[in-house]
Amino acid sequence: MIKPQSTQPIQSSLPSVHHVLELSIVADLIAEFGKPLVTHAIRVTLGQIRDLLATAGELAWAQTKEENFILRIKSQLAELTDMSLRPVINLTGTVLHTNLGRAPLPEEAIQAVTVMASGASNLEFDLSSGFRGDRDSHLENQICRLTGAEAATVVNNNAAAVLLTLNSLALRKEVLVSRGELVEIGGSFRIPDIMARANCKLREVGTTNRTHLYDFEEGLNLRTAMILKAHTSNFKIMGYTRAVNESELVGLAKKVQIPFVIDLGSGSLINISEFGLPHESTVKETLSRGADLVTFSGDKLLGGPQCGIIAGRKDLIVRIKKNPMKRALRVDKMTIAALSAVLGIYEDPARAVQKIPALRMLARPEIEIRAMAERLLPLVASKLEANAVVETVACKSQVGSGTLPIDTLPSAGLAISPKSKKRGGASLKLLAAAFRNLPLPVIGRIHDSTLIFDLRCLENEAPFIQQLQLITIKRPTDK
Repeated sequence: MIKPQSTQPIQSSLPSVHHVLELSIVADLIAEFGKPLVTHAIRVTLGQIRDLLATAGELAWAQTKEENFILRIKSQLAELTDMSLRPVINLTGTVLHTNLGRAPLPEEAIQAVTVMASGASNLEFDLSSGFRGDRDSHLENQICRLTGAEAATVVNNNAAAVLLTLNSLALRKEVLVSRGELVEIGGSFRIPDIMARANCKLREVGTTNRTHLYDFEEGLNLRTAMILKAHTSNFKIMGYTRAVNESELVGLAKKVQIPFVIDLGSGSLINISEFGLPHESTVKETLSRGADLVTFSGDKLLGGPQCGIIAGRKDLIVRIKKNPMKRALRVDKMTIAALSAVLGIYEDPARAVQKIPALRMLARPEIEIRAMAERLLPLVASKLEANAVVETVACKSQVGSGTLPIDTLPSAGLAISPKSKKRGGASLKLLAAAFRNLPLPVIGRIHDSTLIFDLRCLENEAPFIQQLQLITIKRPTDK
């Protein structure tokens, strides 16, 4: 296809994009992918070969042979058309893993999303009056019924819920927060930074490990607009500590007539102590104790789609919804459909643990998980016998996404240890990569030079088993 010309610089001997487009084999690619995408792939391929020729000279001419050239174009097209966002099997032991998408949706929510995504809907249209409606109306009554709130609104995540609440109720004023709650969570979400972006002034009270009611009282002034209690999310302070009781803060807020807002983080609607975890206040319990507003996530313990929910006093919700930022932070029709379906399941709490995957995984008995590990052991061991030793192992699962960071659930799984201990853990990395490179990637965790697959979240083992035959493990010395 391409031959070096002695009278020209080797790079100028490459064909033009137009010349490559006229090749018969490229015509087939155009029919499959369309001319614009194929043209882009050709340009990228020509650029790659120019770089190779510049660095390797005539040694790179093999890449200009027609078969190699077309392979490079096809590789580019495969990369361009491959969906980056893919389903994976979560065997990390973290049920609500932020990096892996947090809570999986129940079937009812998936069906609701499909229906709403496939056509028009009354998203902001009042069918009874024929006039424009409010998208919160599809969710507000459900949220209020389940939490005891007077009113509610929904935004795209809990960080947005906190930001919008601060900006709506404490704009250019001060907010009291205990120093022990000035958290930073994943993605560099920091309470002080959110305060600044919301155009509020943070007034820290107390110390990192001990805060008293008198600290809040001394922090009050004419510019104080709110008392905020922030969920400490992914850490817990132990030892010589003290935090102010919520009822005391409720009394203080009412005395000076400012809102007391609690960022619950996960925001459970049911008592998770049934799963063997420590009790964490539900949204309903928190509001019943006198909090004016609570903010919480939809995709954590609630088990729904990503969103942030603000629930509580009606007059405060009205102010929040009038904020121009609300439009920028609102949720779409698919989120509303999914959340409404999930909330519908909670209308009958007895069904929630069976129907909502996140709760079902948390409630899964250890004996059931261990039985699965024993079933999978010989299948995985036989496939990896040349490369690794596979054993069943007791595990400790965690909720994840900042929920109860130091509390765990007994679980079971597989421990995969490479037979080769050389090359600084290269064999272990290759094992992990082999599972990640499967059609349905399998993600575990590495602990003490061992690849651990905690099976708590593997409810259907068939897809895992079916692709075991596709595992290919290179040797550490393989190029």
